[in-house]
Amino acid sequence: HIHIYIYAPPAPPCGPQCCRTDSFVLYFSALVITDGPQDKSGLADEVGSEDDLYNEFRSSSNRFGHPGGGGEQLAINELISDGSVCAEALWDHVTMDDQELGFKAGDVIEVVDATNKEWWWGRVLDSEGWFPASFVRLRVNQDEPMEEYLANLDGASEGGGASMEGPLGPGLPCKEQMRANVINEIMSTERDYIKHLKDICEGYIKQCRKRTDMFTEEQLRTIFGNIDELYRFQKKFLKALEKKFNKDHPHLSEIGSCFLEHQTNFQIYSEYCNNHPNACVQLSKVMKIKKYVFFFEACRLLQKMIDISLDGFLLTPVQKICKYPLQLAELLKYTNPQHRDYKDVEAALNAMKNVARLINERKRRLENIDKIAQWQSSIEDWEGEDILSRSSDLIFSGDLTKISQPQAKGQQRMFFLFDHQLVFCKKDLLRRDILYYKGRLDMDQMQVVDVEDGKDKDFNVSVKNALKLCSPGGEEVHLLCAKKPEQKQRWLRAFADEREQVQHDLETGFTITEVQKKQAMLNASKRHQTGKPKAVTRPYYDFLLRQKHPTLPTSLPQQQVIMLAEPKRKTSNFWHNIGRLTPFKK
Repeated sequence: HIHIYIYAPPAPPCGPQCCRTDSFVLYFSALVITDGPQDKSGLADEVGSEDDLYNEFRSSSNRFGHPGGGGEQLAINELISDGSVCAEALWDHVTMDDQELGFKAGDVIEVVDATNKEWWWGRVLDSEGWFPASFVRLRVNQDEPMEEYLANLDGASEGGGASMEGPLGPGLPCKEQMRANVINEIMSTERDYIKHLKDICEGYIKQCRKRTDMFTEEQLRTIFGNIDELYRFQKKFLKALEKKFNKDHPHLSEIGSCFLEHQTNFQIYSEYCNNHPNACVQLSKVMKIKKYVFFFEACRLLQKMIDISLDGFLLTPVQKICKYPLQLAELLKYTNPQHRDYKDVEAALNAMKNVARLINERKRRLENIDKIAQWQSSIEDWEGEDILSRSSDLIFSGDLTKISQPQAKGQQRMFFLFDHQLVFCKKDLLRRDILYYKGRLDMDQMQVVDVEDGKDKDFNVSVKNALKLCSPGGEEVHLLCAKKPEQKQRWLRAFADEREQVQHDLETGFTITEVQKKQAMLNASKRHQTGKPKAVTRPYYDFLLRQKHPTLPTSLPQQQVIMLAEPKRKTSNFWHNIGRLTPFKK
């Protein structure tokens, strides 16, 4: 039994391809819906060979590839060729990349190049760079000079006075009207987002699970992640927003409390964001096979989804979690301090920034586990459990002199402080780049004690720049000495940071799955078996950052999670510690 759906695209182009389009979609429909074996020979004769269809599909990228048609893009480029095109920023674009253009909501941007649909090249004052096209809207009146446009904006704001009481809409002061606009925007985008998630779950995942001959559960989990979990949560969240939404007077809506009540639930985005790069890799693999290309396009057409490829749909949750802080910042901007929702919106903005910061931190930690596994594989004579069994982050490392009872003999050792444990190694006498495992200390069972310079009573030796690691009962005591007072203070701060991080992980529920640990160790062992050097070299990305010529960003601005949370975030010190102290050079 075959259900046949015929899809008629709006305003098809003239020519013979129009006739082929309906047949193409008819073939797709049979591919998706049929259950059991079927005879495709007659159908294949009618619509042409599979190779012809595949080539036609690949060549029609403007129809099936990326969002939006070519007409609008062509019109924009024609405007640019006639002169500069100005756009107004809808959202803040915060960036740390010198090749991207940063701006704030309301800024006027001169668009210089719009040949790419997703990233445009623009100019604000003396700065130029790439920026996401979705963050701006073109000005209605392009003939108005830039200076006159800016003067009108300034005049409008000055005319409104400090309280912005100039009328913008029917019967509403300017600031209240702007707040109503932001509220309506939040509600509208939330409803659209729910539809996107529903389309993915029902249009793609449901159909994929019917085709066990094409997909395994592991493949589907990799490609779609926990997006079904996101869909269930977002439906509940939208219901909460709808209850607080005042349809008649949107500016009176009090939606800040909804974000506060659900802030912990937003942490499920961490799993999705961390899995998204794996999803892109898996999807790119299957899309090299013709039948998967046909299948996914059929799913999109049958669900009557907009003309965006699957990888574009899968990027939507990553963009969404980035957009919440932007929307809340805009809402707070147009909310009077006397408004009943002001404090909740302010708290909600901080909460969503914390969610973004948490997602960013978890992503960094997951990226580090591969480096830690490679580091362990480079240590000679390793004993006991893997470092990843309890730890996921290197906090600090350096040389210390270790004195232990009962001999009270000093030994020069290289120490690596991870969360939960302190590993110490011995350097090779001839090859200083080779380390031998000598032991570890359980930091959960140790107390750090600052030791004054002078003679230590427990060890009966004179010490300088020393600290102690003691077990609660005093059965185990280790005396560590640094070369300089500054190094000692740095170690004391590092031990305090380790305890804080352990507590933070406990509060936020951060864990690394056994599958992720095993995969990291497996990758490290494969790297070692292939004869590659044990050293973990710095990524090629560092070299790319030093290039000064403008290059087009390869993806949509996923980095907003990082930049919104920590616009001045320090770079990870993992490579600084490993690279400086353990060069592993042969």
